[in-house]
Amino acid sequence: MRKIFNRQSCDRIASKYGKYCNSSMGYPNCYKVLATEVTMKFYYETDRLILKVLDGTYAEDILRFYAANRELFELCEAERPENFYTEAYQRRVLDYEFQMCVKQSGVRFWVYKKTDPAHVIGTVCFRNIIRHIYQSCEVGYKFDPLVWHHGYAYESLHKCIDIAFYEMNLHRMTAHIMPDNTASIHLVERSGFELEGIARKSALIRGVWEDHFIYAILRP
Repeated sequence: MRKIFNRQSCDRIASKYGKYCNSSMGYPNCYKVLATEVTMKFYYETDRLILKVLDGTYAEDILRFYAANRELFELCEAERPENFYTEAYQRRVLDYEFQMCVKQSGVRFWVYKKTDPAHVIGTVCFRNIIRHIYQSCEVGYKFDPLVWHHGYAYESLHKCIDIAFYEMNLHRMTAHIMPDNTASIHLVERSGFELEGIARKSALIRGVWEDHFIYAILRP
């Protein structure tokens, strides 16, 4: 039987997933949320942090985060398109990633301090989510160096591991890390990941094929 969509049904979804599912998505997209039976939330809190999924209305904030950390982030990532540092580009990406989160084909949380809830300090994402017999994903993260050495990345990753294993029902999570990224290696080892091997020349970074350590953690 076809579901009838109205303000009440949108509000019911919004109460579970946050404001994004009514005003910014519209009724037809709310129906998609209901149909996919999303089990994870779009908003979480830890002792000191807020983690939430964002849509395109936050493009200005995310552009500011990337622009402020451009030199650092580009050291470990693929070459970006010319229009990456524009609000329009970030809006499209945020809306696309939001829909991926609805479908649980990919998830990105943006991280805020509770003491400064208007300023993005980092992000944690699950990509390459594979279901069926694998139930696995790859985790990625980046944080503003101004908040390093305060345990925010560890606190965020710890929470996201719990979400992946106990709310998304994943079994295995991997992290691919360049060998000279000692801060990232320390983070995953502290979080319970174990080194499984090395993927030789596995990613093209700034025009060079780079090796990556493969770390993994399994659901207890």
